[in-house]
Amino acid sequence: MLTINSVEIVDTFAEAFPMTATRLIVTADSPSWARIAASESTGFAASVIGCDCEAGLERTLSPDETPDGRPGVSLLLFAFSRDSLQQAAINRVGQCVLTCATTACYNGLPIDPARSIKIGGNLRFFGDGWQISKKLDGRRFWRIPVMDGEFVCEDVFGTVKGVAGGNFLILGRTREASLAAAEAAVEAIGQVPGVILPFPGGIVRSGSKVGSRYAKLKASTNDAYCPTLRGQVTTALTDEINAVYEIVIDGIDLAAVQKATQVGIRAACGPGVVRITAGNYGGTLGPFHIKLHEVMG
Repeated sequence: MLTINSVEIVDTFAEAFPMTATRLIVTADSPSWARIAASESTGFAASVIGCDCEAGLERTLSPDETPDGRPGVSLLLFAFSRDSLQQAAINRVGQCVLTCATTACYNGLPIDPARSIKIGGNLRFFGDGWQISKKLDGRRFWRIPVMDGEFVCEDVFGTVKGVAGGNFLILGRTREASLAAAEAAVEAIGQVPGVILPFPGGIVRSGSKVGSRYAKLKASTNDAYCPTLRGQVTTALTDEINAVYEIVIDGIDLAAVQKATQVGIRAACGPGVVRITAGNYGGTLGPFHIKLHEVMG
């Protein structure tokens, strides 16, 4: 049995699946306005079960890390196809970044013309004919007039085949202990580049299983991990476990998700946590199997 700080790490795997990802670099005159744009544009993007994409803040950027030398943020967006990712990105940049005071938006990935999506090239029409195209070092930018000056947005953005749905579950004696462990995991994963935690605060309270007794639903509550249903369903919880939180990880590649899993689990092994496990469907959901014992080395 593998343990960390007396916390059992179950010998199982998290089952993840491929999604198309893009990176947005959003800048503004101040860090606070960049973060406001990040918060707005990544809202309602927790799970593609019910959202147009999964999105989140990757990290905060200093002025020397951004294309225009201003404070910024790096955002990652994930969807099942380039077409759906492009539409989600256009909607979110158009409604939540273009509208936000002082912002600009730049591509954050290498460009492969066969795998790129057009964001600025679509948003330019908001300029009603007054938009201006400028090309610098082979990259095209659109300058769209707005009421505080100009909104600059890159024409096309790169995409990669990312990995979504990496996860682990924290099983604790109390809600307070489980939540403290989950918060510690979120803070640690925040230092790992190339990943996001798309759920609120990076933590999932409503873990799901595939399918439902209601035909219209694709997913429903993961009853095996609900403490109030213990005794009524086939439970995965022993008597001392009274709260479970899940960490879901999306990354630009498998290595990033594995690294985030490793540092997150290690940080979560604190007081009041009984065991760490992961969600999978026997290998039927996705091709990426992140084995906890292997990841923890």
